[in-house]
Amino acid sequence: MVTMHIYILTLFPEEINAVMRSSIIGRAQENDIVKIECRQIRDYTLNRQKQVDDHPYGGGMGMLMQVQPLYDCWDAVCREEGRRLHTVYMSPQGKPFTQADAVRLKRDYDSFIIVCGHYEGVDERFIEQCVDEEISVGDFVVTGGELPAMAVADAVCRLVPGVLSDAECFTDESHYSGLLEYPQYSRPVSWMGRDVPEVLLSGHHGNIARWRRKQALMRTLLRRPDMLEKAALDENDLKLLEEIKKEL
Repeated sequence: MVTMHIYILTLFPEEINAVMRSSIIGRAQENDIVKIECRQIRDYTLNRQKQVDDHPYGGGMGMLMQVQPLYDCWDAVCREEGRRLHTVYMSPQGKPFTQADAVRLKRDYDSFIIVCGHYEGVDERFIEQCVDEEISVGDFVVTGGELPAMAVADAVCRLVPGVLSDAECFTDESHYSGLLEYPQYSRPVSWMGRDVPEVLLSGHHGNIARWRRKQALMRTLLRRPDMLEKAALDENDLKLLEEIKKEL
């Protein structure tokens, strides 16, 4: 049974399907755990040329996506669902997307819509009428919302039970717990003069857990100290931090 259904409104469904129907998310869709469904916005235009853009009022460079085909595409999805779906617009003006947002979207919605803009953006009236939140994947601009939409859909879907083999596959990762992830190693034990840390070969689970936590704290301190201010640290974490600072 599908437990997460994401609709992506786009001008380029083939780009999204090529990625989201492969690998882990593709297998999850084949197993009916999640569903990522693209809707071609051009199918909802009212002219023979399938035009979805026009010049912006007031002048300016580029073209703007028109409100009518966007709204009709969005409305068709909501009518099929029998309810108004939470709607995300991928925009460089939006709130920066975080792991906490992925957790929130997975927790609060079993279905939602992601809208991909293109050209110079979309008519503001569509945003006012239909969009519940604007999300950005970084302080940069790309040619369309498809890549950002796939990033958000992937981040949300991998949290759905059954998509990954075990919950620990994501609970130990960077950002989920508020820290960056500890370094990991695989075979061989020695490579180009670099050896796997002995503690990981010891078989002592307590020592391994302590080492990994310490490494996560150290990486976060060195690379993203801003994250430590928000992380939920216990007494043991604070002791490890003091130990790290002395070593550094």
